[in-house]
Amino acid sequence: NNPHLKLPPTIHIAGTNGKGSILSFIQHILKENNYKVHCYISPHLESFEERIILSNKTISKKKLYDTLTFVKQINNKNPITFFEITTAAAFYLFSKSSADFLILETGLGGRLDATNVIKQSIIDIITPISLDHKEFLGTNLTKIADEKLGIIKASSSIIVGKQSKKIISYIQKKIKKNRNKKLFYNRDFKILKTTKKYITLNLTNKKMKFNVPALIGYHQIENASIAITAAYEIKNLGHKLLYSLINKGLVNTIWPGRLEKKYLKDIPLYFDGAHNIAGAKQLSNFLGQNNKNTWVILGMLNNKDLYNFLNQIKNFISGVIAVKIPKEKNSFSTQDIFSVCKKLKIRCIKQKNIKSANHYLLESIKPDRIIVTGSLYLIGKARKLFV
Repeated sequence: NNPHLKLPPTIHIAGTNGKGSILSFIQHILKENNYKVHCYISPHLESFEERIILSNKTISKKKLYDTLTFVKQINNKNPITFFEITTAAAFYLFSKSSADFLILETGLGGRLDATNVIKQSIIDIITPISLDHKEFLGTNLTKIADEKLGIIKASSSIIVGKQSKKIISYIQKKIKKNRNKKLFYNRDFKILKTTKKYITLNLTNKKMKFNVPALIGYHQIENASIAITAAYEIKNLGHKLLYSLINKGLVNTIWPGRLEKKYLKDIPLYFDGAHNIAGAKQLSNFLGQNNKNTWVILGMLNNKDLYNFLNQIKNFISGVIAVKIPKEKNSFSTQDIFSVCKKLKIRCIKQKNIKSANHYLLESIKPDRIIVTGSLYLIGKARKLFV
């Protein structure tokens, strides 16, 4: 009965990096303003239920199971992918539960993404675009941009995050054809200044000050600026949002696995789900802030660009502990990681799992700082040791 046509006002997000963080910022801003929000998120870190938020609450296992069983029955043994059946289940749930907004994150690409069956959205957000999923989206940035821009609807406002010069001019030409009334590029929400406490934005030619988010890294300030722009556009569309509660939402935003800080004994340890070149650049920006004795525990899926990922961060680290992602058949082996490290002249130690990697670092290396990175799947497994 077409649940994808019976959704609350929808904010659709596509792009290579930052989708989840931006979704979380907008979600928390809306929650602080007493709105009920549905969210569709991928991938999950520890349990599948994290992917579906109904009216500000994570779905229960029972409700998820019952809905998937129902969708499976309706599908009647026709071919369907993992992401398609879960998206169908999510849309069914979103259509049956009342909320003020839905924030929808694409799984892969945009044009052919399962989430893109929706017919309308109030805001479409394009986050920074870089090379990833080349086997599906294309081997160059313009082809990938074409796929991401496929979510744009004629009636929606568009917010475009920071892009490379080549891509921003390409995006501007493509979007012109849609004749959207409201377009916000990076210059329209430009970061003028940041301190430890505040971000100053030039928000559509008005100088405004906001609280610095709790999430670590300059890229999160850039993500927050996109979320703030979305919040003010939601306000322009007639929904009540208070400046003080936008600030409160920024400060209260939690997004696990993105430069999330923990401690191994007394050593600072960061979980970061970076898994592509753009993510590695953001990670190297963070690492470059101080030249400590930093070791990386690395596991990665074998469809990722391991060489260039490591090449991006190699000048900021002392060494790599190679691990295979538990229960992931498509993970690089420890020998694969070791071989790439050898080519790049990075010191590398192979360990059988995260626990033994932690033990080795504590006993034999005693680093100043540890980063667990390379895959959100690895982060999801590693975080369980620290909860």
